[in-house]
Amino acid sequence: MAHERTDSYLKDSISLFKYYKRLGENAIAQCPDTGLVALLDQESNSIATIVKHLWGNMISRWTDFLTTDGEKPTRNRDAEFDNPPKTRAEILDLWDAGWKSVLQLSKD
Repeated sequence: MAHERTDSYLKDSISLFKYYKRLGENAIAQCPDTGLVALLDQESNSIATIVKHLWGNMISRWTDFLTTDGEKPTRNRDAEFDNPPKTRAEILDLWDAGWKSVLQLSKD
Protein backbone atom coordinates (compact mmCIF):
# COMPACT_ATOMS: atom_id res chain seq x y z
CA MET A 1 0.00 0.00 0.00
CA ALA A 2 1.43 3.34 -1.02
CA HIS A 3 1.72 6.10 1.52
CA GLU A 4 -0.07 9.31 0.84
CA ARG A 5 1.38 12.49 2.30
CA THR A 6 -1.09 14.79 3.97
CA ASP A 7 -0.75 18.11 5.71
CA SER A 8 -1.09 16.40 9.08
CA TYR A 9 2.11 15.17 10.71
CA LEU A 10 0.11 13.08 13.18
CA LYS A 11 -1.96 11.43 10.43
CA ASP A 12 1.15 10.69 8.35
CA SER A 13 3.00 9.27 11.37
CA ILE A 14 0.14 7.01 12.40
CA SER A 15 -0.23 5.80 8.82
CA LEU A 16 3.46 4.89 8.74
CA PHE A 17 3.27 3.16 12.14
CA LYS A 18 0.32 1.09 10.89
CA TYR A 19 2.34 0.16 7.81
CA TYR A 20 5.24 -1.09 9.95
CA LYS A 21 2.83 -2.95 12.23
CA ARG A 22 1.39 -4.77 9.19
CA LEU A 23 4.89 -5.61 7.91
CA GLY A 24 5.74 -7.21 11.25
CA GLU A 25 2.46 -9.09 11.42
CA ASN A 26 2.92 -10.42 7.90
CA ALA A 27 6.45 -11.58 8.73
CA ILE A 28 5.28 -13.29 11.93
CA ALA A 29 2.43 -14.97 10.06
CA GLN A 30 4.88 -16.49 7.56
CA CYS A 31 7.11 -17.92 10.26
CA PRO A 32 6.43 -21.39 11.68
CA ASP A 33 5.91 -21.57 15.45
CA THR A 34 9.34 -23.11 15.98
CA GLY A 35 10.95 -20.29 14.01
CA LEU A 36 9.49 -17.66 16.34
CA VAL A 37 11.55 -18.93 19.26
CA ALA A 38 14.59 -20.22 17.36
CA LEU A 39 18.06 -18.73 17.75
CA LEU A 40 20.38 -18.57 14.75
CA ASP A 41 23.36 -18.63 17.12
CA GLN A 42 24.23 -17.78 20.74
CA GLU A 43 24.71 -14.10 19.87
CA SER A 44 21.31 -13.60 18.24
CA ASN A 45 17.83 -12.98 19.57
CA SER A 46 14.73 -14.91 18.57
CA ILE A 47 11.73 -13.22 17.03
CA ALA A 48 9.96 -13.76 20.36
CA THR A 49 12.70 -11.86 22.20
CA ILE A 50 12.71 -9.04 19.66
CA VAL A 51 8.93 -8.69 19.97
CA LYS A 52 9.24 -8.61 23.78
CA HIS A 53 11.89 -5.89 23.50
CA LEU A 54 9.77 -3.87 21.04
CA TRP A 55 6.81 -4.24 23.42
CA GLY A 56 8.86 -2.88 26.32
CA ASN A 57 10.09 0.03 24.23
CA MET A 58 6.64 0.91 22.91
CA ILE A 59 5.01 0.70 26.35
CA SER A 60 7.75 2.84 27.88
CA ARG A 61 7.89 5.47 25.16
CA TRP A 62 4.20 5.83 24.31
CA THR A 63 2.46 5.45 27.67
CA ASP A 64 1.43 8.92 28.86
CA PHE A 65 2.83 10.36 25.65
CA LEU A 66 3.27 14.14 25.82
CA THR A 67 2.86 14.17 29.61
CA THR A 68 5.91 12.15 30.65
CA ASP A 69 9.10 12.12 28.67
CA GLY A 70 10.96 9.15 27.25
CA GLU A 71 11.96 6.09 29.24
CA LYS A 72 9.68 5.30 32.17
CA PRO A 73 11.32 4.43 35.52
CA THR A 74 9.29 1.20 35.62
CA ARG A 75 10.96 -0.21 32.52
CA ASN A 76 13.47 -2.99 33.03
CA ARG A 77 15.10 -3.13 29.61
CA ASP A 78 17.52 -5.95 30.46
CA ALA A 79 14.64 -8.21 31.56
CA GLU A 80 13.12 -7.90 28.08
CA PHE A 81 15.87 -10.21 26.86
CA ASP A 82 15.13 -12.88 29.49
CA ASN A 83 12.33 -15.45 29.39
CA PRO A 84 10.89 -14.69 25.96
CA PRO A 85 7.31 -15.67 25.23
CA LYS A 86 7.01 -19.32 24.25
CA THR A 87 3.93 -19.42 22.04
CA ARG A 88 2.61 -17.54 19.04
CA ALA A 89 -0.35 -16.38 21.16
CA GLU A 90 1.95 -14.92 23.85
CA ILE A 91 4.09 -13.23 21.20
CA LEU A 92 1.06 -11.70 19.50
CA ASP A 93 -0.37 -10.56 22.85
CA LEU A 94 2.82 -8.56 23.52
CA TRP A 95 2.86 -7.30 19.93
CA ASP A 96 -0.74 -6.09 20.17
CA ALA A 97 -0.27 -4.47 23.60
CA GLY A 98 2.80 -2.57 22.40
CA TRP A 99 1.13 -1.32 19.25
CA LYS A 100 -2.01 -0.37 21.16
CA SER A 101 0.10 2.04 23.21
CA VAL A 102 1.54 3.56 20.03
CA LEU A 103 -1.71 3.84 18.14
CA GLN A 104 -3.79 5.26 20.99
CA LEU A 105 -3.43 8.69 19.37
CA SER A 106 -5.24 7.46 16.29
CA LYS A 107 -8.83 8.62 15.88
CA ASP A 108 -9.79 5.83 13.48
